[in-house]
Amino acid sequence: AIYDTMQYVEPRVGTICMGIAASMAAVLLAGGAPNLRYALPNTRILIHQPSGGFSGQAADIQIHAQEILRIRARIDEILAHHTGKSIEVVTRDSDRDFFMSAEEARTYGLIDEIIQARPKSTGDGSSPRGTSGNGASSSHDDGADGPAVGGGAAAR
Repeated sequence: AIYDTMQYVEPRVGTICMGIAASMAAVLLAGGAPNLRYALPNTRILIHQPSGGFSGQAADIQIHAQEILRIRARIDEILAHHTGKSIEVVTRDSDRDFFMSAEEARTYGLIDEIIQARPKSTGDGSSPRGTSGNGASSSHDDGADGPAVGGGAAAR
C-alpha cells in the first residue's frame, strides 16, 4: 500500500535513507521519485528475496509458497523498473542477502545521490541550495531546494 501510494500521489515523493534500509524498506527507498532518492554516507541497504515460515497442511503450505514466489517476482519487477537493471540481474542479486553501501546503492540505481551535509538555514524559514562540498550547487529537475549532495553523478 505504501509503494502504490508513493507512485499514485501527485506530488513527487522523495526518499532519504538514514542508517539502514532493509528488505521492503529498500524497495520503498528505490521507489522514490527520480532524482529525489537520497542516502547518508554511512547508510547500508539490503535487498533479498522474501521469506516466511508456515505450518499446516501440505496444500496450505504450497499455497503460501506460491504466494511468496508471486511476491518475489513482483518485487524483482519493481526493483528492475526503478534501478534500470534487468529482472534477471535483480533476481540473481537478491537470491541471498545483498548488502550495499550508499555508494554501491547509487551505482546499482537504488538511490540518486549521497547527502554530504545538511542544508544551512537562512533564518527566514527557507534554505539555500546545497553544495557538494566543492562549491558546486546541487541541482534537481523540479527546481526545489534539496539537501547538499556529492560524490559524482548517479549511475542510471
